Amino acid sequence: MGYAKFIVLPAVMLLAALSVTGCQQKEKPARGDGHDHAAEAKVEYTCPMHPFIIKDKPGVCPICNMNLVKKVAGGGADGKDLDKISQVALSATQMVMANVATVAAAEKPLVKEVNATGIVAYDQTRQARVTAWVAGRIDRLYVNAVGDQVSKSRPVAEIYSPDLVSAQQEYLLALRSRDRLKDSPIPSISQGGEGLVASARQRLLLMGVKEHQIAGLEKAGQPIIKLPVYTPLSGVVIEKIALQGQYVNVGDPLFTIADLSTVWVEAEVYESDLSSVRVGQSVEVTTQAWPGRTFRGRVAFVYPFVDPKTRTLKARVQLPNPGLALKPDMFVNALIRQPLGTGVVVPATAVMDTGRRQVVWVQVKEGAFEPRDVKVGQRAGDEVQILSGLRKGELVAVTGAYLIDSESQLRGGPGAGHGGHGAAQQPAVPPPAKKDDMGMDDMKM
Repeated sequence: MGYAKFIVLPAVMLLAALSVTGCQQKEKPARGDGHDHAAEAKVEYTCPMHPFIIKDKPGVCPICNMNLVKKVAGGGADGKDLDKISQVALSATQMVMANVATVAAAEKPLVKEVNATGIVAYDQTRQARVTAWVAGRIDRLYVNAVGDQVSKSRPVAEIYSPDLVSAQQEYLLALRSRDRLKDSPIPSISQGGEGLVASARQRLLLMGVKEHQIAGLEKAGQPIIKLPVYTPLSGVVIEKIALQGQYVNVGDPLFTIADLSTVWVEAEVYESDLSSVRVGQSVEVTTQAWPGRTFRGRVAFVYPFVDPKTRTLKARVQLPNPGLALKPDMFVNALIRQPLGTGVVVPATAVMDTGRRQVVWVQVKEGAFEPRDVKVGQRAGDEVQILSGLRKGELVAVTGAYLIDSESQLRGGPGAGHGGHGAAQQPAVPPPAKKDDMGMDDMKM
């Protein structure tokens, strides 16, 4: 019996070994059978920025709070999920803490406003100087001080001139000679009288005698001893030179007159706004001297040179001055409006300018934003014109855009601070994780 047990035991062990070998050969899968074994692999989720974070169900990264994407064992992330890497998703709490607000891009007419400071000046086309047309003595002045109102229909002074008296007497003598010689049968003699009268009359006109004064001289038959002096226009005396009793020569100035019913405003415009200022544009002028009151005029001239010290150029605005409210050398503010046409407009705070690019953050869905390169046009106040890259009605972030961009850069997305869309993304170095932020079971090194 003992010998039989010794023989049976090795036989049983041999049969067991052959059985295990056969089972292994049966269970070994056949390669090249056309079956997709990768599809049967376990589906896992990982963070695009922290690939060492792996979970078996969807969620967010415990480090950067970014949405996890699918990862198939032996493969890469899902293509649809990789398209969302450029987007930044914020929770409701994050949007409140970042003070994120959105507004829809609107299509409307845009008007650029150019604000400039200016100084009221005299209208140089409405200034005149009263001078002495004859040499003599100023016997009387009707204007005693600067600022007096004068009218071209009233004399401002009277001058006694011996030369003027002689010229008047010659004219009266020529009139008498013409009357005596006009009945002469000799044509040359009768026509000579007319020539003498015309010559004497022209001399009086050149000495400043008016037509109605010559008519009065003919009627009175006596020379006018004192010649009244008139101004060429009505206005205000801005310079008084003459004194009563003073002797003057031909051409000596007596007064300077300015008509203040129309004035100029010399507005200082920065050279960057030169393209927005043109002749004929409407201008609104305000001043602290008259709060709540607006004076309206038009750009009459743009000076062709720039002040090298202030880097500004002057635009001459001509405007009426009712009640003489605007005084020369008064400081004023000028508002020039330039219509820019109709286009897509967003608040200026929505555009981030990096120097090479202009980017807006567009809300693609609730709490999700993506960067969009845009081309900007003119800026008008707090709004900016969008020439391309954005459509009417799209929602853009007007506040909190810089925080969204910072979040994008922390996650490695193509934010405003990067070179542009499509730029190669550099692999991010994961920051050292704190033990409180995540569990060790989330990592698979």
